[in-house]
Amino acid sequence: MIAAILFDKDGTLFDFHATWGNWATTLLLELSEGDADRAQVLGEALGFDFAENRFAPDSPVIAHTPEQVAAALLPLMPGKTPAALVAQMNAMSAGTPQVPPLPLAPLLDELRGRGLKLGVATNDAEEAARANLDSAGVAAQFDFVAGFDSGHGGKPHPGMLLAFADGLGLDPARVVMVGDSRHDLVAGRAAGMRAVAVLTGVASEEELAPLAEAVLPHIGHLPGWLDALGRAEPAETVAG
Repeated sequence: MIAAILFDKDGTLFDFHATWGNWATTLLLELSEGDADRAQVLGEALGFDFAENRFAPDSPVIAHTPEQVAAALLPLMPGKTPAALVAQMNAMSAGTPQVPPLPLAPLLDELRGRGLKLGVATNDAEEAARANLDSAGVAAQFDFVAGFDSGHGGKPHPGMLLAFADGLGLDPARVVMVGDSRHDLVAGRAAGMRAVAVLTGVASEEELAPLAEAVLPHIGHLPGWLDALGRAEPAETVAG
């Protein structure tokens, strides 16, 4: 039944707090020119706690586009243009070491070995996403990578997801959208895909469960979920 898996990036392929806490600290200290008190004020605008190195559940960094993240900071940064701030954030994002919840290459190899097509749909910039995947050594294992700026729109709209299905000639109903936020799951459902949640982001199981077919601890549990799904669903019959 399942022909492809489309992954969110941040909080799904990569653990959100472990990866983006370091990004936020570095960015905010750079924007504040090393002034820790000012960096704290900027962090509050992003829902980021310096002491805990964690984001609040409603932080715009979690599921929004770089433009939306920049919009939260710009009122505190007179003289800074939106384009300049987005470019600065994207450059830092591309160079941020990614922390996966488990070794990615073996998992992706296993999924591809099952004949599945793989893709990434992220509200990050496409260039930054490709740089992150390349630094993790897994870029070549994906058949599709799109960001908010790839021409399909951002999540929770389904444009990126439908572009994945259309580009590979797939029925959306045979694609699984895997993500860590409501944005991911809403987009998946809007695209007519199956939606699976993981808990390596900020959202809780209680928040995600109403929108997800399954809630998994992390993406390493996907093979087991697929196996269970295959046992539960009747095999397709061939006429004649």
